[in-house]
Amino acid sequence: MTRTAILSETLELQARDGYPLTATLYHAPEPLAQLVVAGATGVPQGFYRRFAEYAAQRGYSTLTLDYRGIGQSRPDSLRGFKMDYLDWAHLDLAAAVDQHQHPERPLYMVGHSFGGHAFGLLPNHDQVAGFYTFGTGAGWHGWMPRAEQFKVLTMWRLVGPLLTRYKGYLAWSKLGMGEDLPMGVYTQWKRWCSYPRYFFEDPRMPDLAERFARVSTPIIAANTLDDLWAPPASRDAFMAAYTGAPYQARTLDSQAEGLGAVGHMGYFRPAAQRLWDETLDWFAELQNARRAA
Repeated sequence: MTRTAILSETLELQARDGYPLTATLYHAPEPLAQLVVAGATGVPQGFYRRFAEYAAQRGYSTLTLDYRGIGQSRPDSLRGFKMDYLDWAHLDLAAAVDQHQHPERPLYMVGHSFGGHAFGLLPNHDQVAGFYTFGTGAGWHGWMPRAEQFKVLTMWRLVGPLLTRYKGYLAWSKLGMGEDLPMGVYTQWKRWCSYPRYFFEDPRMPDLAERFARVSTPIIAANTLDDLWAPPASRDAFMAAYTGAPYQARTLDSQAEGLGAVGHMGYFRPAAQRLWDETLDWFAELQNARRAA
């Protein structure tokens, strides 16, 4: 593939409730389709830049965004900042889908971790022609290896409560684990991670299974065996909710497949370019099938 310089521009994206979000549009020199990246919890959009540039090279006009409270969409102070964790899906990511549609090109979405949760929550998921997600899982410590369970439970039961009591939000950056998280994200995330099937078992969220069952978009969910936060069993527990979608599970042995260590974050690092091609090729297959129908 001949490489050309990819032009990008910073956009202000209005969430569905009017909250100002910062997004980045990576222009494809010869656009064939539209693509939205649905990022992980506490991961700023810049982390996905290399993937977005690569997708644009392949003809996908690609939009990344920072959810409210994160990265360039963060307010001056997170102390006292009120939001619901699922606002990232209902209001923020939904607005990205609204804005990035094109009358002559299909829209696809790539998710990472929370992105796979968010897709089933979108009020406009039917506008997306294909969804490929990496590292999406149920979040419950019991799906993780024993050593990782200890680390995660220490965060939920000791470090998290101390940090949030002191700061008024989860100062995750102090742990080197990502962006600081608003209190609403922390409290809901902690509660849902106590259930083997995440928020589907939360009695306060009784309608979620029905909403996920309405999704009919083709989906692939890829997880590596060395993803300690979202191993394949965790993925299977969560993705089982997409009962109405044509769905494929992709389990990666990253060492055997020559990808090296991937873990939970390596899906979007340059060494994973073969996974990027696999994803974009699948979107192209979906597009060709639509043309032939």
